[in-house]
Amino acid sequence: MTEPARLLPARMLNEMSFCPRLFALEWLHGEWADNHHTVEGRTVHKRVDAPTRRGLLPPPDPDAETATSDPAPPPRAVRSVYLSDDSVGMVAKIDLVEEHDGCVVPIDYKKGSAPDIPEGAYEPERVQVCAQALLLRAHGYTCTQGALWFAGSRRRVAVPIDDALVARTLALRDAAMRLAATPDGSLPPPLVDSPKCQGCSLVGICLPDEVGRLTGARDAEVRPLVPGRDDGTPLYVQLQGGSLGKDGGEIVVKNRGSVVARSRIAETSQVVLMGNASVSSALLAALADIDVPVAIHSYRGWFQGSFTPASGVGALLRIEQHRAASDPARCLDLARAIVISKLRNQRVLLRRNGRNTPKDALDGLSEAQGVAHKATDIASLMGAEGLGARHYFGAFNAMVKPEMQPAFSLEGRNRRPPRDPINAMLSFAYACLVREWTQILQRVGFDAWRGFLHQPRHGRPALALDLMEEFRPVIADSAVLTAVNTGAVSADHFLVHPTGVAMTDAGRRAFIEAWERRLDELTTHPLTGTRLSMRRVLGSRPAVGAPPAR
Repeated sequence: MTEPARLLPARMLNEMSFCPRLFALEWLHGEWADNHHTVEGRTVHKRVDAPTRRGLLPPPDPDAETATSDPAPPPRAVRSVYLSDDSVGMVAKIDLVEEHDGCVVPIDYKKGSAPDIPEGAYEPERVQVCAQALLLRAHGYTCTQGALWFAGSRRRVAVPIDDALVARTLALRDAAMRLAATPDGSLPPPLVDSPKCQGCSLVGICLPDEVGRLTGARDAEVRPLVPGRDDGTPLYVQLQGGSLGKDGGEIVVKNRGSVVARSRIAETSQVVLMGNASVSSALLAALADIDVPVAIHSYRGWFQGSFTPASGVGALLRIEQHRAASDPARCLDLARAIVISKLRNQRVLLRRNGRNTPKDALDGLSEAQGVAHKATDIASLMGAEGLGARHYFGAFNAMVKPEMQPAFSLEGRNRRPPRDPINAMLSFAYACLVREWTQILQRVGFDAWRGFLHQPRHGRPALALDLMEEFRPVIADSAVLTAVNTGAVSADHFLVHPTGVAMTDAGRRAFIEAWERRLDELTTHPLTGTRLSMRRVLGSRPAVGAPPAR
């Protein structure tokens, strides 16, 4: 049985005309991101998105004349009309359809102002309303013109459905379907130095200047199209027996029936639960609507899993990922790059922050990089990583201020349970880092459980563990050292047991503040030269951009 043909949404012709890469990201790869333009657009469409309560379009009149410019009686209007047709190959939800004497006019609502150009509107808007007209014609209606309503200037612009516009609309439809038929799902190249990129909600996913720089299509500096920091902030909740619910646009945290905290949903980037706190289904649905994940840690900090909204993206990406992971040569190349980057970052951190760092440790890390370069299998790479870890953690105390070393001294890496305060913080920091990477990978469509260096094992997010390796020293170890050397955490923030050391609630809160400050620090991207927060370097969602120039 053959799969039915996929109908092209008429609004995607707008995207195809505006930017083929934007079309491919949205329709083929399922990508979406809001900015203030998309939110404002939904507000403008709010009224016409509500279907007309009474009646539908009347049956088409084959004897209808073309619509007059001054009809009497007033035309009948029907909101939110859904139409599709296999012969046209498209589907549309038309904002408003006016009908008089059997002639119909599709009207599309736009949030901005009508441009001062001879055509009255740009091509993307005109081809979209033309597609709607073609669907109406396919259903037997007489339709010789459409219209655009620009809410910004409160002006209606007529769009004649002439032969030239119909030909252009059908050409864009055919080009879009050819692009959709590419077997590997590859993206068209980004626009080069185009003002259209400014304010595009997907600019943080498309990365036109960055891709152009890496592929050699662009030599100029990367434009700051995306803010360096995220707008949203994580919400951490440490509660045993508490609850989280939704009250209007806020997250309400309760403990024993009393409200202990509130947070605006729109300003929350993720929710992190530590302890047995319940979450209402209404809150989960509201968070899923804006693609906000909910992570679950044990009360002691172990990352247990997360609720990730069902975005449905990444099928082709996962296929390519599994293909690469099943190819021993590609798998080894990727794993080698991960290990060498980690060893290099460990050595740089020791050189920058160590006081009288033993030369043997630095030489040992250089030696481990050489072993990794020559490794012929994953087992040898893991051996090189282990060799570097012994030298690195053996010299870790050189990065701790002398006055802090009596309370914070590391005697090698240990865990399950950790036997000293630094190891306790390192374990918690690594749990936070694997949470960040797992959620990022799930959001963009990778399979977090299929890695290259870390081989598949039940319950282990192998790819998240892979990608966090080179960021362990840069983010996690750095946050631990900052918390210790600045006095943000003290010996009173730890419980010492005969079997190990655990952080107190106050200690975990103090470390989370240091952790978030580290993720919020700006750094210069080594390839693009742009200033980004560490969290954005990892790959978090794009934030609100600048106004568009269409």
